Amino acid sequence: MGQADAGNGRHFLFDQPVAVSAAFESSDEIAQARALARSFLSHVQAAHGLPVSEPARDVVELVVSELVTNARTYAPGPYLLTLELSGGAVEVTVWDSAPVLPTPMAPDPERVGRHGLEIVMALCRSLEVHREPVGKRIKVAVVLADDPGGDAAGHQLG
Repeated sequence: MGQADAGNGRHFLFDQPVAVSAAFESSDEIAQARALARSFLSHVQAAHGLPVSEPARDVVELVVSELVTNARTYAPGPYLLTLELSGGAVEVTVWDSAPVLPTPMAPDPERVGRHGLEIVMALCRSLEVHREPVGKRIKVAVVLADDPGGDAAGHQLG
């Protein structure tokens, strides 16, 4: 796993991006991707004093797990994970080398597995899928603090 903090190791200011990225090549690194998400959220909370609710922490970790698992399952080669703080939310971006864009499947209570995109769509404030010159990029946003309406991670379909 390769990892680099935005700002080249300097302390972040609120007007500068707060981000971390890593490249992964094997399925064993899915746990490392989740650990990177936990570490990033701890940094955001400790260094910047931004609230990160426990449900939001769990949602970010689950979303990272689903997106990187899909990248490893459906794309050859490495995949890249970026986590970036943006307006009270964490944007999770995963790039992989497969050109096929994911599409949600119709609800089917008999289907076993292949529910990752449905889970991500239900938990995230937004979802963007972009074809790249090589592969694709999926970007989602998860709100970090409870919203006033009581929805733990501010869930909205994007």
